[in-house]
Amino acid sequence: MLGAAACSPAAPEAPVYPPESLSQDPQAPEPVEIPEAVAATRDEMLGYAKRGSLSGLSRLARENEGFVSNLGGQDHRAYWDLMRRIGVDPNRQLRALMELPVGVREVDGVKWYVWPDLAAKNAEDLIPEKLSFRDRKRLQDLVGDDGIEEIRAGKGYPGMRTAITEDGRWVYFVLGQDAEE
Repeated sequence: MLGAAACSPAAPEAPVYPPESLSQDPQAPEPVEIPEAVAATRDEMLGYAKRGSLSGLSRLARENEGFVSNLGGQDHRAYWDLMRRIGVDPNRQLRALMELPVGVREVDGVKWYVWPDLAAKNAEDLIPEKLSFRDRKRLQDLVGDDGIEEIRAGKGYPGMRTAITEDGRWVYFVLGQDAEE
């Protein structure tokens, strides 16, 4: 009798399922809710950009202490005017940038709202293999092969970006690697 029990088939094991994250379609991240002060500054920037007013944008930039528009320290208006003359219209670029998702980054205890959201990531989290397929494609479209190379070399987001602090201070609007070179 004992021998027959030992030869009987084992009970079937429960099937092994992949982790829930692999068995579901990728979910879009929750949209970032921006504070009223950030929305007010964004709307003012966009108002100038839609009218094509580099004067308005540069006046707003001067009103925000420490604002950065270029890596050379050139006057904002002069720099943006130069960019427009060589075919990179800051007004058009800013409008396009503000259509992208926003991300949040904390700098010295202050929340910064950064466009595009990928520019809010730390350099080590921006490596394409660490991103979802969707974000990897977006990163490729935004910064191209040269930008991906810079990211792999440990540099931060190299493309066009802008940021506003939680209290509504416009921190920077840089056009990125193509315009900065």
